Amino acid sequence: MAAETPDQDPVQEDVRVTSLEERLKQAQIRDAVRTGRKTAGPDNNYRLGSRVLAELIGGVAGGFIVGWFLDRWLGTAPWFLLLFLFGGIIVAFRNIYRISNGG
Repeated sequence: MAAETPDQDPVQEDVRVTSLEERLKQAQIRDAVRTGRKTAGPDNNYRLGSRVLAELIGGVAGGFIVGWFLDRWLGTAPWFLLLFLFGGIIVAFRNIYRISNGG
């Protein structure tokens, strides 16, 4: 029976700890307002990855769409499509290279 009940009463949450946590949160909010940080957003690596993905998709999709419209308009299928698709890929990789070198 003694193993079922603890020898000590359960510890109540200390009011001092709760007060300290509240003051710490308020100090962090004041510091964020003072330094101009609103909220914790995505970090730099996430932004860089999103930018690289956008460059890659944008270059390929842009080249494809422009080439496809030119082919439809001029009746030269598939030559402008291929030309602009590969041009878009080259531009996308050039931009990704520039981003990776700190540009």
